[in-house]
Amino acid sequence: MRYCRLLLGGLLVALSGCGDLPQPYRGRPGEQAQRLAVPLAVRLAVPPPQQALLPDTAATALAEAVTTALQAQELPAVATATPLPLDWLVEVTAERQGAMVQPRFRLLDADRASQASADAAPVTLRDWAEAAPETFARVAAEAAPALTRLLLQVEAARKATDPQSLAAGPPRLRMAGVRGAPGDGNAALAARMRDFLGGQGFVVQDAADGAQYAVEGDVVVATGTPGQQRVEIQWIVSRRDGHELGRVVQINEVPNGRLARLWGDIAYVVAEEAANGVRTVVANAQAAPATTQPATQ
Repeated sequence: MRYCRLLLGGLLVALSGCGDLPQPYRGRPGEQAQRLAVPLAVRLAVPPPQQALLPDTAATALAEAVTTALQAQELPAVATATPLPLDWLVEVTAERQGAMVQPRFRLLDADRASQASADAAPVTLRDWAEAAPETFARVAAEAAPALTRLLLQVEAARKATDPQSLAAGPPRLRMAGVRGAPGDGNAALAARMRDFLGGQGFVVQDAADGAQYAVEGDVVVATGTPGQQRVEIQWIVSRRDGHELGRVVQINEVPNGRLARLWGDIAYVVAEEAANGVRTVVANAQAAPATTQPATQ
């Protein structure tokens, strides 16, 4: 199955203006957050950097570290000194700033036009010159999630301006409901998702007739750490023929009984975060060729 998974979890945080209610799904990712499998129509090539203040051997090692980190984000990346004509590039450079070195990363499209850029945390000049594998691994691990987000944003923006997509009009999406949530969660989550998906440019409807895509929610509540419940919410996105396109998965812990009655602001924040993931799944699937056989994971 080809899929797109966004894991959101982490610490409970209180937002200003929301009293003392926990907002567990608001942008504070946990260990697995930002692990994102992307069905992209491009391959990322990472050539050994020529302007990174490194000798050839170390430059090759850095390219391989960046590739490994991108692959851990489940991006189609390869370390190579000879990119293919249609490859996108991850260009790595480094600039000396006093006793520190600032690593920088740029995404170049197949025409070698810059699409986005990101910086990693500065490294001491001594550590950079030593070219230790753990230094390169740390720099790459810091940069990979940012590159993933930037690539998704670029891809979504390009598809949003595609004349063929515009001619077809806004995509119609069936909100197929939510199941498994305690309290008023099923109704609250479905209602808020309708609102936010509409804001993402979908025409949201309850009926299947005329819909190109469907999204349904599945909630599982289990025992977590002492005094907490572990809540996993999956938003399953499929197309008209029933083929599953992807899942947006949100995982977090809330105090025992917090969701037994009213979800309130939590449903709002869950839907706000998840709607972005649903849009990403659909936007990237629109560029992927249809298949009649399951793709390998």
